[in-house]
Amino acid sequence: MQALTTVREKALEDWRSGNLLLEPITVSAKPLTTEEAIGRPDDTDYPIQTGKEHLMEAVFNGYKGQAFTASRGTFSGTLQEVASLPLTTDFNRAVFVATLNAVSCAHHSATNTIHCKNNEPKECARKLCDHIQQTYGHRRITLIGFQPAMAEALHPHFPLRLVDLDPQNIGQVKRGVLIEGKEHTSDAINWAELLLVTGTTLANNSIDLFLTDKPVIFYGTTIAGAASYMDWERFCPMSK
Repeated sequence: MQALTTVREKALEDWRSGNLLLEPITVSAKPLTTEEAIGRPDDTDYPIQTGKEHLMEAVFNGYKGQAFTASRGTFSGTLQEVASLPLTTDFNRAVFVATLNAVSCAHHSATNTIHCKNNEPKECARKLCDHIQQTYGHRRITLIGFQPAMAEALHPHFPLRLVDLDPQNIGQVKRGVLIEGKEHTSDAINWAELLLVTGTTLANNSIDLFLTDKPVIFYGTTIAGAASYMDWERFCPMSK
């Protein structure tokens, strides 16, 4: 939990210095419906559509932050209570990460904290392909997390491996890419010249696996606040 712990320490330092913990602030978090989260894309194989993931949303002084998680539930309390949550469960981590994103958005240290909708993930994937070609050139890429539009956009242009946790995906060829299980993570990292990693790894506490000497691009809204604190590269151009 090294990276997540560091992120929380940095956030708490800011919250304390800004006297945010002492104010009567209410933070509420709830899982969004699929339509609230991503609208109505033409595709139907995003993890949130199949019930494998849920999108937690926190609201802080009118500003919103989100976190993908496998857990469901609601939370309401003060920022102090969020800061005191033990980060030992998926639910607690999702509440903290979504709250971090909302507070970071409110204080303008992070932007683009709301997930894109409808067919914007396809546009994001096209932009990602261009970004990688222009910034990194032709690299072997390991994609962590099944993001359908990204897999489809990248595999015609780059050598690509994809690792996912969903047992229903593992061993299947989807969007032209063979989906490998977590037991292949280490080998896929070693093979890669560039890691493309879902920000959900922060909320499920697997992120430390991907902080190696390899260049890494995190994608998605979940990691918005943490990326700003840690100077991680994040790609999420279509979010709000």
